[in-house]
Amino acid sequence: MSVPAPSVPADTRVIVGLSGGVDSSVAALQLVEAGYQVEGLFMFNWGEDEAGRCQAADDFDDAAAVCQVLDIPLHRVDFSAEYKTRVFQYFLDSYAAGRTPNPDVLCNREIKFDAFMHHAERLGADLIATGHYARMDHTGNTPRLLRGQDPNKDQSYFLAAVPITALAHTLFPVGEIEKSHVRAMAKAAGLPIHDKPDSTGVCFIGERDFEGFLRQYLSGRAGPVRVSGGPLDGRVIAEHAGLIYYTIGQRRGLGLGGVAGAAAAPWYVVDKDLTSDTLWVSQDTHHGALEQTQLVAGPAHWLIEPPARAFRCEAQVRYRQAAIGCRVTPLADGRIEVVFDRPPRAITPGQYVVLYDGAHCLGSAEISHAGAAARAESTTSESIA
Repeated sequence: MSVPAPSVPADTRVIVGLSGGVDSSVAALQLVEAGYQVEGLFMFNWGEDEAGRCQAADDFDDAAAVCQVLDIPLHRVDFSAEYKTRVFQYFLDSYAAGRTPNPDVLCNREIKFDAFMHHAERLGADLIATGHYARMDHTGNTPRLLRGQDPNKDQSYFLAAVPITALAHTLFPVGEIEKSHVRAMAKAAGLPIHDKPDSTGVCFIGERDFEGFLRQYLSGRAGPVRVSGGPLDGRVIAEHAGLIYYTIGQRRGLGLGGVAGAAAAPWYVVDKDLTSDTLWVSQDTHHGALEQTQLVAGPAHWLIEPPARAFRCEAQVRYRQAAIGCRVTPLADGRIEVVFDRPPRAITPGQYVVLYDGAHCLGSAEISHAGAAARAESTTSESIA
């Protein structure tokens, strides 16, 4: 377990963010076994679901059951107001502007490692801990965020926008462990959530009919669905309900089967033109819009000393995508230009590009443009300098 040094467990009060899931529960278990003064803190961040049942209430019951087994106190706090103003409103604004936001990145930065951390400090915590699959290295002069040991569960991508000062005061007990071993540890310790399914979906909102959920807050404008490239280039083949319901690279849920003159192959979203409300699609899995090699993002958030010159590293533009070698150029206005050695799949405005040097996470930035738009924008930025 990566621990900020110096740290004496018996003299260190750690408050663990307990979600009611297996990962945060085993994080608490490990800290108890290591001798820390451990307390749990459950966050309420969202209200009732469509059926009128608050999922958070069930999760709180699970967290309470875990704390009873571990014999540690459990606090609770309501961050729903902070979540709605600092995460959810940005989420809606991004969709309205045609971007595809990543609320999990924002949720970590604004809630778990800000509102939660400050509340834990008020409760007397020396450190906080979470169930993220990531690691912190405190052996050098400055702390470093590292990928989790389990490559299939690594969550450093979602932590790349968190200030390094907050990460430096955080323990990630499960970051050194394989997921399968985490469940085995939970079962061996008699934790009642050992076989609870992993949570998925939007951070703190969970799984639901996403388009239906979005319709409760935003009204999409209908428009044409046009073909980009191939024998049907430019042809209108359908009408969409609103660009806000689609993302670059999307294949499922387009409802475009049986188009006359088209091959019996999947369709992909390749562009969203907000000016004309046009959704552009293609059956070409190698369409140029899906295989761009360049982007501009920012302003950049650095977990290292901000570089003054261009440098090489690896980067990924989505969670679980493989990191690809690239050249990163800092721009005069605080953004970065990234040129990849080979194209990542479907660079999408609103998502995050996260930079790595091996396992070391260097920083991140929200993607603003890809491809030719990025090239024109980066040239403008350099000319200002």
